[in-house]
Amino acid sequence: MKLKKFTPELASGIINAGFNQEFKDIQRTCIPKIKSGADLIVVAPEGAGKSSALVMGVIQQLKTPFEEAPRAIVIVSSKEKAFELEEQFELLGKRTKLRTFVAFDKGILQYQKDMIYEGLDVLICTPRRLTELVNINGVPMTKIKMLVIDDSEEFVLNSMHSIIYRIADGMKNPQIVLFANKWHHKLEDLSERIMKSPMIIEGE
Repeated sequence: MKLKKFTPELASGIINAGFNQEFKDIQRTCIPKIKSGADLIVVAPEGAGKSSALVMGVIQQLKTPFEEAPRAIVIVSSKEKAFELEEQFELLGKRTKLRTFVAFDKGILQYQKDMIYEGLDVLICTPRRLTELVNINGVPMTKIKMLVIDDSEEFVLNSMHSIIYRIADGMKNPQIVLFANKWHHKLEDLSERIMKSPMIIEGE
């Protein structure tokens, strides 16, 4: 994968982080598909490079800050995973100046709502907290162009798919990308409900 295919700001972040020395297979396959705007299901084991592919793909799509409402929502399974992803956004997207914020369970709900309304580009959050924020109109949904769900097999296994349905139904024609460590047949039900002819990418 050639750096010239990335925005200059993202390419600089990739070089500084050392990712350009050897992109992983899942990154080489997945990032161009995210850039194309396709809905995707990406299945690869832990350590295959999915998180970095997620971050690079979102940064490439959003490019620079824009207005105040978030344009991408990334749903993760835990507070710890949320902050890990935010660190990658800050590292790889430093020159883009994209604004991220983490909302998590048991955090102060009103504070998180206020921070979201101050303006951001990427909201990284746990599913229950996202639902709570949506219930109090705490997330402007009008500008959302991407919904990314990490560890998506955990959500379907723990019967959280109804939360995902509600969030997806509140968006207007977003690009949806599911990441999973392993395939589960319930992912097919989820994709049929919220996605448009998704491509499946599998890695090792």
